Amino acid sequence: MAVTLKDVALRAGVSIRTVSNVVNNYPYVTPEMRERVKKALEELHYQPNLSARYLRKGSSGIIAYAIPDLSNVYFSEIGEAIIKAGRERSYTVLIDRTKGRESERQVLQGLTPHLIDGVILSPFASEPEDLAPRAGSIPIVLLGDRIYEVPYDHVTYDNIATARTATQHLIGLGRKHIAAIGVQESDSHETETSRLRLRGYTEALTEAGLPVDPHLIVRGLPLFNRNNGAKALRQLLALDTPPDGIFCFNDHLALGVMRAIHEAGYRVPEDIAVVGFDDIEDSRYSIPSLTTISPDKEKIGYLATTFLLGRIDGTRTGPPERVEVPCQLIVRESTTVTS
Repeated sequence: MAVTLKDVALRAGVSIRTVSNVVNNYPYVTPEMRERVKKALEELHYQPNLSARYLRKGSSGIIAYAIPDLSNVYFSEIGEAIIKAGRERSYTVLIDRTKGRESERQVLQGLTPHLIDGVILSPFASEPEDLAPRAGSIPIVLLGDRIYEVPYDHVTYDNIATARTATQHLIGLGRKHIAAIGVQESDSHETETSRLRLRGYTEALTEAGLPVDPHLIVRGLPLFNRNNGAKALRQLLALDTPPDGIFCFNDHLALGVMRAIHEAGYRVPEDIAVVGFDDIEDSRYSIPSLTTISPDKEKIGYLATTFLLGRIDGTRTGPPERVEVPCQLIVRESTTVTS
């Protein structure tokens, strides 16, 4: 016979309501009482009847995390934070790779409330009409840089300011020919992330009195990956005046760039200093280690999940918010010349 809440209540010497509050992670239980119930749950090997619970609540207990690129570790690291925050509230996270307008639309329209209770979406190509609320639509939280006039919470960071900081760091090292790698396109238009980072890069050069050389800006990249970073570097080395500093719009590009620099017989950072963006785990262990912009990914995932679950359970009822999380420049060996 399956263990019931009544069985647990008898073992712990508390009411069934108290056991239910602990199982559902409600805050209105004293620490001492919570520990007694948890001990009884463990001793009796209690397993909640999730199907019955979700039927009573009218929800599935599942949220979706929809991202454009599953191979990009940045999204994976945010996903870990989302899964952690969801698990604390007994939610399962379904991960879906979109990578285009049609697939993003399918996530929003095809995954019905019978399957998921809400979506955390990092849009790559969606247009405002794709995100317009509809009757019976599920709660949505947006990640990233694309700004929509839609009534959803949005978690992001200042890409212009951070790209300016990365470029200023290279300028401060005395680099005069600074390249930018990562102008990404979707349907022949620059993506919002690359547009904003390019703007920060150009602003930093202009403020320092340096020319913005279009030959040093690598455009048309389909993906932010190591292979495209290496290709872009070989393209830049073919110029009459190769770069002495490079700002890569993500760490994957930067890692490919550093490998190609090494293969070409140049040194990082003595000949070419490199800065990335995202502070993925690989950046700490590459040789040399990578200087990079580090967004607070843990906070991004936590806020997105908290906002979404608040909309789902009705505890978050105010107008939508757009929240910017902090970023910082992490200086490592790829820009630090050691004697």
